[in-house]
Amino acid sequence: MDEKAIQRAITRISHEIIEKNKGIDDICIVGIKSKGIPLAKMIAEKIGQIEDVDLPCGFIDITAYRDDVKDEGFDLDVHDKTVVLVDDVLFTGRTIRAALDYIIDNGRPKLIQLAVLIDRGHRELPIRADYVGKNVPTSRLEKVQVNFKEFDQENSVIICE
Repeated sequence: MDEKAIQRAITRISHEIIEKNKGIDDICIVGIKSKGIPLAKMIAEKIGQIEDVDLPCGFIDITAYRDDVKDEGFDLDVHDKTVVLVDDVLFTGRTIRAALDYIIDNGRPKLIQLAVLIDRGHRELPIRADYVGKNVPTSRLEKVQVNFKEFDQENSVIICE
């Protein structure tokens, strides 16, 4: 995917989030560190442009959570909100499982939804995304590399061996 394809996917995901939730009341966007953060910001910004609002957007670092070190920096109120969890690539589902645990341990959301730029399959857990930018069937040996300007000087998605 090049930058234009990524922007089209973000626009589509943003519209789907608005439509599925019948607006944006009580919605917050939460990106999973690291590549889920710029994607979450882009989705929140696009929804903000469409709806003319500032949508709450935060992030979580599940690496620290997996190590049982609670991140006291998570200050986004998720209680009774619809949380749209955002990550760049959905693969086995283990990252999302850890993120779900993290969110639930930090509040009681009304609903949790999942938005990903790429769904590459190969799930090991019963997890699926509500919003997908692109389904990319891959072998387990291939790697999906998502690049964002914030980290990599360009927005792109590349499949590597």
